[in-house]
Amino acid sequence: MSDNDVVLKPKPKTKPKVERPKLYKIILVNDDYTPREFVTMVLKAVFRMSEETGYRVMMTAHKLGTCVVMVCARDIAETKAQEAVDLAKSAGFPLMFTTEPEE
Repeated sequence: MSDNDVVLKPKPKTKPKVERPKLYKIILVNDDYTPREFVTMVLKAVFRMSEETGYRVMMTAHKLGTCVVMVCARDIAETKAQEAVDLAKSAGFPLMFTTEPEE
């Protein structure tokens, strides 16, 4: 190479930073009317929990008033919560699931 030659170095490739979607909590709200067995069945059917896990989540909500069932993306959280509420309404129970942003 002569003294006039310019050496070009390759630019480092930069990846655009993609923000993770905000996560939302699905919360089971305790009530005095829905049978425990039905709540456990809904947790198994909608949230794919085992019998034991569903029972523990249901008892936590029973003792504390509410319990976080699952944390996921907003659209999934709202869909699952609505599916669980609709299942309870079709059976005539006032079971309630809510969603809220995770902090």
